[in-house]
Amino acid sequence: MKEKPDTSTAALTSPLLDAAALHTREREWLAPYAMPSEGSRGRRDQESPSRFRTVYQRDRDRIIHSAAFRRLEYKTQVFVNHEGDHYRTRLTHTLEVAQISRSIARALRLNEDLVEAISLAHDLGHSPFGHAGEDALAELMKDHGGFNHNLQSLRVVDLLEKRYPGFDGLNLSWEVRESIVKHGDHNLGEIMCEFDKDHQPLLEAQLADIADSLAYDNHDIDDGLRSNFISLDDLRNIRLWAEAEEHVAKQYPEKLETNTLVARIVSHLIDRQINDLVETTANVIEKAEIRSVNDVRTHPRHIVGFSPEMTTLKSEMQSFLRERLYGHYRTFKMAEKAKRFIAEIFTEYMRSPRQLPPAYQERIDVDGKALVICDYIAGMTDRYCQDEYKRLFHPFERV
Repeated sequence: MKEKPDTSTAALTSPLLDAAALHTREREWLAPYAMPSEGSRGRRDQESPSRFRTVYQRDRDRIIHSAAFRRLEYKTQVFVNHEGDHYRTRLTHTLEVAQISRSIARALRLNEDLVEAISLAHDLGHSPFGHAGEDALAELMKDHGGFNHNLQSLRVVDLLEKRYPGFDGLNLSWEVRESIVKHGDHNLGEIMCEFDKDHQPLLEAQLADIADSLAYDNHDIDDGLRSNFISLDDLRNIRLWAEAEEHVAKQYPEKLETNTLVARIVSHLIDRQINDLVETTANVIEKAEIRSVNDVRTHPRHIVGFSPEMTTLKSEMQSFLRERLYGHYRTFKMAEKAKRFIAEIFTEYMRSPRQLPPAYQERIDVDGKALVICDYIAGMTDRYCQDEYKRLFHPFERV
C-alpha cells in the first residue's frame, strides 16, 4: 500500500525539515529521470508516513537496524573472516558500495536516499563464505527451488526479519524490493512477475549494481596485495593499474612507502572510474533523450555504464583477478573447505531437522524442510557456521 505524503498547510510552512519539506526539496533538486520519494508505489502493508523521513530514508534506517545487516560484519568478501582483521567483509564492502553510489547519484542528480538503501540491502541474503557458500547452497538446493542471494535478500526483508508486530520482514518500499531482485543479471523466474520483468530497473538500481562491481574490483586488489596472493609486479602488466601508477608517480615524485603507494593508486582507480561512469551515463541520458522514470523503464538497455575504453580496461583487470586472486590455490582451498562445511551441515539437518532451533522447526510445515534449512545456513556468519560444524560433528564440543 502506498504511503500518503503529508501535504498539510502546517507541514508545508513548518520551519523544520520534515517529510513535506524533503519532498519539496526533491522536486527542486532531482533530475526528471530520478525516482522521487513521492512517486513510490508504497509498501505491501500500509503504515502511517514518518514525520521527518521520506519513504526511502525510512527503508535505509530499517535495513541498517536489521539483524541481517549486522551479520554482514562476519561474512566473507574474498578472505575468510579469521584470515585477518584488515580484509574486507560483506559489511565493509556494503558501506563502500553505498558511499560510491551516493557520490555518483549526487553528480547525476538521482535520489541519494534510494540508491543508499538499495546499496545497503544488496547483500543481506548472502551466505557465509562468499560465493563459495552461494555455490554450495545452489547445488544443495537444485532439487528444492535453487538458491540465489538476491532472492534470499528479498526473502530476508520480506519474511525472515522479525522486528514488527503487524507484519513479517521490514515492509520495505516496492522500489527497494524490486531493486534487490534485479541486482545483477539473473533470470529469477516467477518472482519477476511482481516487478515488471520486461522493464529496466530504476537508474538508482542500475547505479547500485555497477557500484558494487566497481567497489569489489578495486578493493579486492588491495586485499590481494595485502595477502601476497598477487604482487605489484603482477599488476604492472595490467594497463589500468599501470596507467594509475604512472599518474600517482607524477603527482608524488618522491618515493612513497608501499602501503601509501597502493592506497593512492586504488583511490585514483576508483576516482577515474567514477568520472568515466558519470560522464558516460550523462551522455547516454542526453543522447537517448531520457526525460522521465518511464523513459528509463522502457529503454532497451541499461543506461548507467562505463565508456567502451573503460569497459575494456576493467575487463582486463577482472580477468587478472579471476586468474590470479580468485583462482589462487589458497583461495580455492578456502572455498572448498567452506563448501564442505555447508554441505555436511545441510545434510545433517536434512537427516535430523529436530536439531534446528525451535523457531525454524515451526516453519517446516509451511516452507518445507530444505528451504528452512537453507534459510538457517544462509543467515549464518562465517564464524557461526564454523562453530555449528564443530557442535554437530566434534564429539567433545559443547552444544
